[in-house]
Amino acid sequence: MAVAAPPLQDLPSFPTLPKKRMPAGRPREWYESHNRRLKAMRLAIALLNSGVYRPEQAPNRKIRSTAARIGVHPPSATTCRMVRSLLHTDDHTNHTGTDHTDEPARR
Repeated sequence: MAVAAPPLQDLPSFPTLPKKRMPAGRPREWYESHNRRLKAMRLAIALLNSGVYRPEQAPNRKIRSTAARIGVHPPSATTCRMVRSLLHTDDHTNHTGTDHTDEPARR
């Protein structure tokens, strides 16, 4: 029997930086890519806050339900893949990139 996931807790509000105008004169693809990355980062942060830490814990359905909870339009399959890539971690390094394996460093 599956256990229902706990609802997202009320997330603390942090002051946001003032929005700046997008630079003019770039190709449309650049703006689409930029906005896709921003959306993926917002979703990845919301998933991390809800206890999803690994890419395999985040199927498209979970990412899309999280988007609905935080008030973001449903992401495409491409954006969902990007969210999972942001959640990907290397099990042998910490956040500073220091290797924690028992093997001596090769020079």
